[in-house]
Amino acid sequence: MKVLHFAPEHCFYKTFRAMRNLDYTSADLNSPRAMVKIDITQIPYPNNHFDVVISSHVLEHIPGDLLAMRELARIANNRGWSIHLAPIDYNREKTFEDPSVDTPEKKQEIYGHHDHKRIYGRDYAERLRSAGFHVEIFDPQDYLSSEEMKTYGVDINEKIYCCTKSGMQNI
Repeated sequence: MKVLHFAPEHCFYKTFRAMRNLDYTSADLNSPRAMVKIDITQIPYPNNHFDVVISSHVLEHIPGDLLAMRELARIANNRGWSIHLAPIDYNREKTFEDPSVDTPEKKQEIYGHHDHKRIYGRDYAERLRSAGFHVEIFDPQDYLSSEEMKTYGVDINEKIYCCTKSGMQNI
């Protein structure tokens, strides 16, 4: 399977690189774990190239997140799937972004992190759908015990957004 993994987390990076059944590529603009330096809004791979695409806590950092989402959908193939996690404020109906929030201090105050560009709301799945994905939302609590969530470092408040190309429901 061809896998593209943005902002590779250390634990997954080591595991995925060691798996012989994966053609694994890690990507980022700055991470030392990135095998390729890629701007997520201009991914230099052909359409339908990857079986699996992963981005975890990346899109909230990207100025053009909707463009990035379209690129992620473009490079994912019809047989594959992808996971795109982001911090979401489930009390907020719509994603909030304000171009006047333009300093690290303001971003920390408003978005909760010095380099976030927005706070996603409950419309996050709709934003992914608008980019060409079919989205299924999974609650880890439905599949893991409290102890397993603690062991694996799964945030009890975070949901998993599994995506396929629109019309391709194969998760």
